Amino acid sequence: MINPTLSVQHLSVEYRARRGTVKAVRDVTFDLRRGESLALIGESGSGKTTLGLALVRLHVRAARIAQGKILYQGDGPPYDVLTLNHEQLRQFRWRECAMVFQGAQNSFNPVLRIQAQIYDTARDHGLNSNDETRQNALELLRVVQLDPQRVFRSYPHQLSGGMRQRVLIALGLLLQPKVLILDEPTTALDILTQRAIIDVLRRLRGEYQFSLILISHDLSLAAELADRVATMYAGRIVELGDVEDIFYHPRHPYTLGLLQSVPTITGEFENLSSIKGSPPDLIDLPSGCKFHPRCPFATEVCKQVDPPLVAVERDHQVACHHWEQVKTVVESDGGRVAADGSRTSSTLRPPSAVAA
Repeated sequence: MINPTLSVQHLSVEYRARRGTVKAVRDVTFDLRRGESLALIGESGSGKTTLGLALVRLHVRAARIAQGKILYQGDGPPYDVLTLNHEQLRQFRWRECAMVFQGAQNSFNPVLRIQAQIYDTARDHGLNSNDETRQNALELLRVVQLDPQRVFRSYPHQLSGGMRQRVLIALGLLLQPKVLILDEPTTALDILTQRAIIDVLRRLRGEYQFSLILISHDLSLAAELADRVATMYAGRIVELGDVEDIFYHPRHPYTLGLLQSVPTITGEFENLSSIKGSPPDLIDLPSGCKFHPRCPFATEVCKQVDPPLVAVERDHQVACHHWEQVKTVVESDGGRVAADGSRTSSTLRPPSAVAA
């Protein structure tokens, strides 16, 4: 791939805690292509938000980036975000890479009108013309399907949750960044508002041609908006591939488990199956593959050796010793999980059942 907008190389993020070091992100490597949408999926605590915060260096003081590089290439030569000084980092945020946080209410100053917070953002990045900023903001508010004049003069508490979320998206695009990071953009919103935000994001990507990193538990949201999907487990990417490959041809047992736990549109509730066990303690991680205590495919090698992320098919990478067995199970059982959440078989079998 030539000149990705963002290239993350062997990134690790740790938190200091009383019991020890929390390994929140472990040796993550991926490229964000120009104009593409990459979804990060996984259970709570898998490192998705920590990774997103690390990309704009907004992690808390208790966190540190233990290793790695974050190479960004906008209109000029590439540079490592981790080497930027305070002023350079301030300009990078929002102008080059913006992040829309989970919980829109907590992202606004409750005592300032929306217009004041928009003006502050623009002035902080050298845009001193209030008239120009106002026109740009009103256009973005219109694009995200809000009443521009009313919302522009409102306080945050005068807007609904869905309206605040869309204002945040508009504010994130105010300086036309090359990368937009969305952390759970539809959490706690009703289904109609979720639908509206999905439509807005799809339309905005077409108009502004930015690259998008989508952090979400919602697999249907990832299926609708993502070009590629990265599955994270215990702070590491364990599968990365095209959205169709991930949803129809998963090669990692964890990805397969996530897909099997999604309620179907037409199936019965008893067909759902959950992943046994709980996510690991990130201070005291299991040996070998971190998923092996919960994995029906695990063997002795899984307990001893943590598999690397390797290419198994074109543009499809997996960190699993037994990805070929997962492939056999998916294809032999007809258990493909569609992007809309439907699937053609009730339960996929572990290796012992296939062997039998």
